[in-house]
Amino acid sequence: MTLDHRTTHVNTLRSSIAVLVYPLQYLVNFPANVGDWASDSFTSRKTLREDNTTLRTQNLILTTQLQKLNFIEAENIHLRNLLESSKRVGERILIAELLSVDMDPYKQQVTINKGSVANDDIYSGQPFVDAKGVMGKLVHIEPFSSTALLITDPGHALPIQVNRNGLRAIAKGTGSQTRLEIPHLPNNADIKVGDLLVTSGLGCVFPVGYPAAIVVEINIDPSLPFAEVLAEPVAELDRSRDILLVWPGGKAKPNPANPCQMESSLKSENTTQIESLKKNNPAKEKKAP
Repeated sequence: MTLDHRTTHVNTLRSSIAVLVYPLQYLVNFPANVGDWASDSFTSRKTLREDNTTLRTQNLILTTQLQKLNFIEAENIHLRNLLESSKRVGERILIAELLSVDMDPYKQQVTINKGSVANDDIYSGQPFVDAKGVMGKLVHIEPFSSTALLITDPGHALPIQVNRNGLRAIAKGTGSQTRLEIPHLPNNADIKVGDLLVTSGLGCVFPVGYPAAIVVEINIDPSLPFAEVLAEPVAELDRSRDILLVWPGGKAKPNPANPCQMESSLKSENTTQIESLKKNNPAKEKKAP
């Protein structure tokens, strides 16, 4: 345990054991997979027709909203160009599936079916999300599977901000899949029950703007300097089977020594391009009074 904690010499042994255990994980999930297959196979015609109608309606609504979002995105890019600010690069994603859940009450960990063999760009510390919001990050990469830490784990901390006003804070796991703790917020902090908390992007681990939690309880004690703020994760941590692995800001694996290096290089490249445009068009550059 000491060698595993302080050195990397045990990684090869762990990878070999993970390869041997991988078939057992599929055997454990085999009854659930057979049940899902049987349920889908014997679904009645009426149920399929109702589901088809519902999906068509949802598709129409989402397509209409997407048209508006495309206009807003184009307008945002145009405004950023006018302000000569760097453009955010879209995230690359990869679909994965949960294999098992750690039953230890003091840990909030899951195992997914993607490893270094499936994709060489998967890295330790990579964030993943579901259809609702942020779920956690990868902590161990094996050849055929990976272990991930959920945001509700007691040892996990997530940089967040209040979507309403941009107030930054840290969301810590409590060991419960329905609660996050927001420590060190003053009693007079501008935060309310029902506020949506999104990732702030600080630390260059989680991409900015992903939904994380909703504030459900605020307790203020005048004798204490900080308020007790509790939030509920928006991701379905106990029900989601399909997840998305995210590469923040690009398609390559970030440098572990400096995870912000990719973003900094992109900003410097955009700055260089802007400077070259100014040199080529000196007449358009305004002089300061």
